[in-house]
Amino acid sequence: MARTRSIDQESILDAAEAVVARDGATRLTLEAVAAQAGVSKASVLYDYKNKQALIAAVVRRATARDNAFNQSRIEALGSVDSPTIRGRIDAASQPFPEEFGAVALQLCAALAQDQTLRGIIQTNQQQTLASVLDTAKNPRGARLAYLALEGLKLLESLDYLHWPDDVRRSILDDINWLVDSQPGTPTDNLHTPLV
Repeated sequence: MARTRSIDQESILDAAEAVVARDGATRLTLEAVAAQAGVSKASVLYDYKNKQALIAAVVRRATARDNAFNQSRIEALGSVDSPTIRGRIDAASQPFPEEFGAVALQLCAALAQDQTLRGIIQTNQQQTLASVLDTAKNPRGARLAYLALEGLKLLESLDYLHWPDDVRRSILDDINWLVDSQPGTPTDNLHTPLV
């Protein structure tokens, strides 16, 4: 009979995030994650065959958590025009937790160096943009709002820019205004793939 697995994958991923925040993704080792989680290296290897697989799992979990949070904000709005983009704007009213900043910055560095990791984010962004456009009353304005919102979040997560709360709220109000705006000349290529 096989032995029951007693190591929680979430605790290993929590440990991996802590190591990424402390040491960076490029210097992450399976030994350091095991030590942080208080388990053996073999326990980490049981689920994650190498460093790359572990970092990919951290990226997938962060993406899934972000998607779940955004979806909860979309659902909380009830019946509104352009629910996907409006829910994502509402979700952005709560900036990333400060403790995730170091992890986000280090994961961005890892993504820049690894196409497989970038692929996780690229696929998620393509799916998100498709949902924004498919649920938008005005897809062109929603697309601009999406680009502005993602730009805001990226600048903050990379620690490039931060605004006082009142200015940030005003920026989000402006992004929300874009959802209904009618920019420029119409085009038929809203669903053109990003890559």
